[in-house]
Amino acid sequence: MKGTVGELGEFGLIRELTSRLTTTPAVRLGPGDDAAVVAAPDRRVVASTDVLLEGRHFRRDWSTAYDVGRKAAAQNLADIAAMGAVPTALLLGLVVPADLPVTWPAELMDGIRDECQVAGAAVVGGDVVRGDTITVAITALGDLRNHEPVTRSGAQPGDVVAVTGWLGWSAAGHAVLSRGFRSPRAFVEAHRRPEPPYHAGPAAAGLGATAMTDVSDGLVADLGHIAEASKVRIDLRSADIDVPSQMSDIGQAVGVDPLQWVLSGGEDHAIVATFPPDAKLPARWKVIGEVLNPSALPQVTVDGAPWAHGGWDHFGDGKGAE
Repeated sequence: MKGTVGELGEFGLIRELTSRLTTTPAVRLGPGDDAAVVAAPDRRVVASTDVLLEGRHFRRDWSTAYDVGRKAAAQNLADIAAMGAVPTALLLGLVVPADLPVTWPAELMDGIRDECQVAGAAVVGGDVVRGDTITVAITALGDLRNHEPVTRSGAQPGDVVAVTGWLGWSAAGHAVLSRGFRSPRAFVEAHRRPEPPYHAGPAAAGLGATAMTDVSDGLVADLGHIAEASKVRIDLRSADIDVPSQMSDIGQAVGVDPLQWVLSGGEDHAIVATFPPDAKLPARWKVIGEVLNPSALPQVTVDGAPWAHGGWDHFGDGKGAE
C-alpha cells in the first residue's frame, strides 16, 4: 500500500481495514451495517473499554503498528477474561492524522485481528476519525456461558491468592527501552505485546474463584481494588513470587530491585484471583498470599508490611508511561 490516510479517504480506509478481518460463529452480522450483531447465548454481555494515546501509552519508535494493535486488543480482552467470561467481539475507534501512511492503520488492524484470534474473538465494527494524535479506543465484549461473573468484591478471609501469567516482564522491558536498548528481547517483546492467559479467567471461575482481576496497573495496586471491594487485607509472600534470573540481571544493570517491577509493574495482564483454601488449583496457578481480616483499612501488604511503591495511575506523575 502506498499513500496516506488522507489520500485514501475515510471510506477507502474503512474498506481497507475491514478487508483484513476474520470472523467467528458468534458474529451474526459483522462490519458494514449501522451496527454489528453478536450472539449472546447467556443473555448477558460483559463489556469493557479502554483508550490508548500515542506518546502516553505507546511510541512509534518503540513499537510497530502491529505491536500496538496486539497490545490494544490484549488489554481489553484480558478484562473480559478476568470477569470469568469468554471474549467474543471487539469494536475499534481510531483517530489518525491525514498524513499518516496507510500502512500504519492497516498493520494496526492486523495486530488487533490476530490478538482477537488468540482469544477466540473477532472485530465486528468501529469508526475512524481524523485528528492530530493517534488514538486507539477499544471496546471488548464477552459471554459468561451461564456462569456468574467473578467480581472484585467476593474475597473472603482464609482464601488463598494465586496468579497465572507474567509479572514484571512488561515493566522490565519498559526499563530496557527507556535506556535505549532492545534486549533482552523477551522482556522488550513482553512490553510491546503482552500475552494474557485468556482461558485462565473462565477456568478460574470454574475452580471456584471468589474474586479476580487482571494485572494492568501492578499486582499490589490491582489486588488493592479487590481488598477495597471485599473489605479485607491481602498479604503477599515475596518468597513465593518468582523473579526470573534474567530480570534480576536487568535490575542490577539499571539499579532497580526487580521485585518492584513484579509487584508494581503493570501491563502484563496476568490473572490474579482469590480461591477458597481447599480449592484444587492446577500447576499453572502459583499461590502467593492469603486473604485476612482487615486490621484497619482494607489494604495489600507484602510480608506483613505496607508496600511503598504504588502501581500505575493515569493521573499520577507519569512514571512508567511510555
